[in-house]
Amino acid sequence: MTSPGELERTLRSQLRGEVDFGAAARALTTMDASNYRRVPAGVVAPRDAGDVAAALRICADAGFPVVPRGGGTSIAGQATGVGVVLDLTRHMNALVSVDPAARTAVVQPGLVLDRLRDAVRPYGLAFGPDPSTHARCTLGGMIGNNACGAHSVAWGTTADNVAELAVTAYGGSSYRLGTGWAGAPEGLRELVAGNLAVLRTGLSGGFSRRISGYGGLDALLPERGVGVARAFCGSEGTLGVVTEAVVRLVEAPRAPVLAVLGYADESAAADAAAGLLGAGPLTVEGMARDLVPGAAAAGLLPRGDAWLFVEMRDEGAARSLVRGADAVDSLLVTDPAGQRALWRIREDAAGTATRTPEGGMAWPGWEDCAVPPARLGAYLREFRALLAAHGLRGTPYGHFGEGCVHVRIDFDLVSPAGIARFRSFSGELADLVVSHGGSLSGEHGDGQARAELLPRMYGPEVIALFGAYKDVWDPAGGMNPGMLVRPARLDENLRFAVLPPGGGELSDGVARCVGVAKCRTTQVGGPGVMCPSYRATGEELHSTRGRARLLHEMLAGEVVTDGWRSREVAEALDLCLSCKGCRSDCPVGVDMAAYKAEFLHHHWSGRIRPPAHYLLGGLPRLLRTVALLRAAAPLNAAARRLPPPGLTRDRPLPPLAHTPFTRWWRSRPPQPATIAAGAGASSASAAGEGGGASSASPAFEARVRAEPGSGKGRGGDSRPQGPGAAAVTLWPDTFTEYLSPHTGRAAVRVLEAAGLEVTVPRGPVCCGLTYVSTGRLDRARTVLRRTLTRLEGDPDRRPVVVLEPSCAAALRTDLPALLPDDPRAHRLAAAVRTFAEALEQYAPQWRPPRLDRPVVGQTHCHQHAVLGDAADRRLRERAGLTGELSGGCCGLAGNFGFEPGHHAVSVACAREQLLPSLDAARDSGPAILADGFSCRTQIAQLSPYRAHHLAELLADGLPIEGPVDSP
Repeated sequence: MTSPGELERTLRSQLRGEVDFGAAARALTTMDASNYRRVPAGVVAPRDAGDVAAALRICADAGFPVVPRGGGTSIAGQATGVGVVLDLTRHMNALVSVDPAARTAVVQPGLVLDRLRDAVRPYGLAFGPDPSTHARCTLGGMIGNNACGAHSVAWGTTADNVAELAVTAYGGSSYRLGTGWAGAPEGLRELVAGNLAVLRTGLSGGFSRRISGYGGLDALLPERGVGVARAFCGSEGTLGVVTEAVVRLVEAPRAPVLAVLGYADESAAADAAAGLLGAGPLTVEGMARDLVPGAAAAGLLPRGDAWLFVEMRDEGAARSLVRGADAVDSLLVTDPAGQRALWRIREDAAGTATRTPEGGMAWPGWEDCAVPPARLGAYLREFRALLAAHGLRGTPYGHFGEGCVHVRIDFDLVSPAGIARFRSFSGELADLVVSHGGSLSGEHGDGQARAELLPRMYGPEVIALFGAYKDVWDPAGGMNPGMLVRPARLDENLRFAVLPPGGGELSDGVARCVGVAKCRTTQVGGPGVMCPSYRATGEELHSTRGRARLLHEMLAGEVVTDGWRSREVAEALDLCLSCKGCRSDCPVGVDMAAYKAEFLHHHWSGRIRPPAHYLLGGLPRLLRTVALLRAAAPLNAAARRLPPPGLTRDRPLPPLAHTPFTRWWRSRPPQPATIAAGAGASSASAAGEGGGASSASPAFEARVRAEPGSGKGRGGDSRPQGPGAAAVTLWPDTFTEYLSPHTGRAAVRVLEAAGLEVTVPRGPVCCGLTYVSTGRLDRARTVLRRTLTRLEGDPDRRPVVVLEPSCAAALRTDLPALLPDDPRAHRLAAAVRTFAEALEQYAPQWRPPRLDRPVVGQTHCHQHAVLGDAADRRLRERAGLTGELSGGCCGLAGNFGFEPGHHAVSVACAREQLLPSLDAARDSGPAILADGFSCRTQIAQLSPYRAHHLAELLADGLPIEGPVDSP
């Protein structure tokens, strides 16, 4: 028998595309978005259809099975395999052509759906099927699963929108499928002719969401037009590999209107959905209050405990629908922005469904059963009762207009008892679905999760026909074995079984990654951050999911065998920016920054680390030493000539300030009392072009120079601001202290103008961020304990204002995680406030100066992911700073951008959203805002602009002297 090594050498010699049988490539494809795991022998990324044919021939000769893979977002296990995985996304991802007149497009299988939609939108066209993974799922995967989406009420399934398919079978034979027998494989016509009765009685008369098995075989009936291409859709990679497709396009509605209908409960909404279909809706989506309690309470939805989102082609049709609907309440939304806000509620519901109310995980497996729409209400009532009988929880939602219900359930897929319950529940649910005339799969395919149960849905003659159909296409059984025909058991190959018991937070975290691949989104725009390294490289290795898969396999020890010393995992994590975007943007809250820190902690344990870990990881101690020696000037001069060893030569180091913030604070004389809640003066120029990252704006420096600069040192003394003033502690983070002290001075000026009493800790304090980001966790704990001890003498329960978002995030999340048993850590974490939060909570009557100008820049990644920016938005609005900040990541990310080998990715991140947003706003003379020191440094080094902290912008608008008037 051919060995994997021999197969790899043969494939390499005959294919133009990449062939990789290494541990990393295999580990990245062991799982899809399901509960299953199968370990492949290797991965091939074919260049073209010729490569696909060669690979299928070589694998057939060697006896290795093949599974085609697109975005890997399948939820039933069908995108995993034990032989050779064909990665069709790397090279075969082109939009070949568009014919607007014929309303067709020619696509390759690895093309992401959103790329097709973006390309045909200028013609007023769209591809009808639109699954929720539209930003990362591929056309080939949609064809394989017969995907549907929210608009299938109007435009049908993928099978309804495919005209022709180019297919290569196991062994290398190629076919061109369309309508009629021309191009079909030998024996298919005879199979149909011999089974007409079975096709007409066992498969016909179904409903639109009957996707299970080879449910489209009835398209081969003569009265159905012999739709060979249509019948191939939904075969889940078990028949052959699609190498090209001609797809039909639909006319996109010019001004759709969204009607949101409120109902007393979920059953009432489900019962009403079928009655709306006669109005010709584009979508009929349903969900209940248990998925959206926050949004409903905030009044964003009409009254009720369940809702239908019904999209109509125009306002007249929408108003007519609302008049005829028997709803408790309704809301009609015509403007696109309002519609997007409401659709986000529906999209967020899909993420909410992955977690239980207590924060536990809910899993796929029974994600998309469907019943005829008229039966949906009755089915949901019985489904909820079945869950309760098994002690399980799940929250249904989905495409109510077509009877398709999405739900994730809190199965225990680890213990023998939990797996047994999963199996028994699956059988009973299959029987319930069938009793309502439904389909086990309504759009995602059966894979391994449900194929074993297909005999409960179809009679023995239909199951036998499925096997014969598979054998016509794949007599050797080499295409994706174990799926649909002669399937594996639904409780085999569960991906959790290989993880060590009691693996701790890292094991739980990587298991939590369900693989929906939101981290693989490349769409530009919006507030999201995840995943900047993948967006820069396009490599699965550098996605959050890819890193989670490698960590999963490292813990399993089967594919990645070196444990914590794994080079494959180290390589994958090397380009992780620790932006924490995944913490908020990932539907299940994977926190790759925390996992990277833990991995680095173990990976370098007992070994000499890279120089950057000592230089940048130990930055607080290093800069404190420089300050004590008053050596900032000579160090700056030396750094200009030659960067320190172990750091990149592609960018200069930011200059150190000559006077640290706390030295300025100690030399500052007592300030005169002021009256809180005053209004500021009109704005001075807050942002200009040119200059270095650590330079304050000219207007602010003039104000600083106007203040008295001498006086006896006062240590941690506060500056009283009048009777009853609220007191806050200003945290002198490393960046503010040594690199950007003018930001601290600006914050003091604003906080005091707002009537707050400001104190500064008496000794050096540190959040441990740089130690955490380089994986020096023991050192981070030592530093944090020392910091907590130093703070014990300060007034307790005083809010701590942290100007640097990354340091604030570290204190809120990393501190209590690293010192979980220290109550001081939890008290400090709870006391942390951002600059805007402090002003809003402790000086609510203060009126900031009116700056009245547009603002551009970037929300810090950690602010987006951990802290939130709602208070910042409100403060900017009150100050007259208009406009939105860009999403994404600046790319510098603390130590990341200064480490060797990272410069190209660092720059690519900045060029995606941040730098273009600055250029686009250049003519409006905006204020440029970036609260993070890394963000300001990146802007200064890669553009002609200079950015400022919000404290600096507000300080520039304050009067130079004199009391502030009362409102």
